Formats: sequence, C-alpha cells, structure tokens
Amino acid sequence: MFLRRRLPLIAASGLLLGALAVPRPVHAGDAAAGADVFRSECSECHSIREGRNKKGPSLFGIVGRHAGALPDYHYSDALRRADWTWTPEKLRWYLAQPARQANPGTKMKYDGLDDAEQRDDLISFLGTVR
Repeated sequence: MFLRRRLPLIAASGLLLGALAVPRPVHAGDAAAGADVFRSECSECHSIREGRNKKGPSLFGIVGRHAGALPDYHYSDALRRADWTWTPEKLRWYLAQPARQANPGTKMKYDGLDDAEQRDDLISFLGTVR
C-alpha cells in the first residue's frame, strides 16, 4: 500500500531527474555570441557584407555556398578545387583545425578555433548572415 501511494511521486522524480540530465543540444550555437567570435577571430580578413572582400572572401551567405564560388574573389587553386559546400558540419570540421591542414595549399592563414562552443556560436552567427 505504501509503495503504491508513493509510485506516482517516485515516477515524477525520475522524470524530473532525467530532464535535468539532458545535455545541451549538440551544435546549438548562440548567434549573438557568435558575432563576438566573428569580430575577434575573422573580421580582420573577412567581411560579412555582401560583395565586400578583404584579404579573404566575404562570408555573406557562406552557409550553403559551394567552396571557392564567389566570382569576384581570387581563391587559391586548392580551394577552387575543393568539392564541398559550406554546411554547418563542414564549417565545424574546417574551423576545428589549421586551415592549411583542412585544405592543403590554401592561402588562408588560420590556426583553427579550439573552443567547440565558440565554433558553434560562430557557425550559428554565420547562418544568419544573408
């Protein structure tokens, strides 16, 4: 009898504890924090304005764009030959390592972004730049 009366309470406690144990969704970034990451990590060489290239190409609309595809930017042969699209997963992979390791022969001089949360935030921000 005692257990039967307490069973709903025990079940509810288990559900609550289970909900608290759920980790942050994988690859869920904060676009506002990503804007700060962009300013500190990328803005010296890249712009987010459409058609505004700097040392590197504009990152306006980068998410979903084929690599080396801007007609008004002179890409390295290595990036022009890269047969990929800048998906969030590809950006995550690329930014997690030195650019010259990700795409040997690239002109980009970047050592990579070690902090996974900052990468996710940056990619979330880049996804809003359209």
